[in-house]
Amino acid sequence: MGEQHNAFWGDSDDAPVPIGLVTPPDPPGAHDLDPPGRASIAEVANNPDPSTPKPPDPSGNGSAFRDDYLLRARAQAPQEGWRRALHRASFGFVNLGPSPAELQRRELEAQAKGAVSGCRRIAVISRKGGVGKTTTTLMLGHTFASLRGDRVVALDGNPDAGSLGYRVQRQTPATMTNVLAEASSITRYSDVRAYTSQAPSRLEVVASDDDPRITQALEEGDYERVVDVLERHYNLILLDTGTGILDSATRGILALADQLVVVMAPSLDGARAASLTLDWLDEHGHRALTSNAVAVINAVRDRRGLIELERVSEHFSLRCRQVIEIPFDAELEAGATSALDDLRAKTRDSYLELAAAVAGGFGSTARIQTTNGQVNR
Repeated sequence: MGEQHNAFWGDSDDAPVPIGLVTPPDPPGAHDLDPPGRASIAEVANNPDPSTPKPPDPSGNGSAFRDDYLLRARAQAPQEGWRRALHRASFGFVNLGPSPAELQRRELEAQAKGAVSGCRRIAVISRKGGVGKTTTTLMLGHTFASLRGDRVVALDGNPDAGSLGYRVQRQTPATMTNVLAEASSITRYSDVRAYTSQAPSRLEVVASDDDPRITQALEEGDYERVVDVLERHYNLILLDTGTGILDSATRGILALADQLVVVMAPSLDGARAASLTLDWLDEHGHRALTSNAVAVINAVRDRRGLIELERVSEHFSLRCRQVIEIPFDAELEAGATSALDDLRAKTRDSYLELAAAVAGGFGSTARIQTTNGQVNR
């Protein structure tokens, strides 16, 4: 019994310590694998990032008492998969750390949370209908709103009776024209909430009118006034547009946009329409927007068709800052209300990648405010 007791608790005369808490010796020859200057296996286990030096001691004042200087680095615990199950089953004694996929996801989430100075206006455009432009606006908004601590709103700027307002549970019958008519009385966030519907992700949506005679009568200045109201209370404004690039609504939104998301179907005519859209924008003074744009190839099926999407992606990578493929997902095909949790993991990851790509352009400036108050390039 004594031998068994010592085998479990160790041979120390001090207070018993479970053997699981004792760092085992390195296996024979382990240090032979370590190149000169590289941390040993035991050092890596005890220090999550031994290559990162401690910051210098800012001695002499109270600033020395910082977490990054006085606290030991703690290994990250996995939050998903079998690594998390093993970590929990061992009560934290076995910590293999996050998987490479989880680390990549955390990095994308950190990028999507990028700081915004003031308000950022992101226009989602396409000259071809049925490519998933409204869906892209919605899911990009859900992704941003679920990750960020600031406020995110999506405005339906489609003059042909857009459907964005029906893609979340409606909490108000108010529309964009109500915001326009009562703009002078909207001074606080509690006021503007009467005109928006909020999804569980915290994304808010301002719907358009069902009557296209009303929405098509709106002028460029009307969209500027509505956006002026929204930007006082929101850090990100997503602008869903129609297919007519010469419509007054779309022209007004393009004049207000800081960034563009160009959506296309995974087809020859879809890619051609998107490229011609970029041509038109370049020719009409929006080159700063197109060079910083993110191109989205939407609803890509697992089984590729005749079109070589790699060449499509290569074409738009030369014209835009980044190209993102969103896989086909049956949940989005219905065009009904949907949440991120309803999507396949692969689809959610793609929208996270899109959000990170868009956030990568937050530091760029495309709009120039002139002295007379007009927004120009």
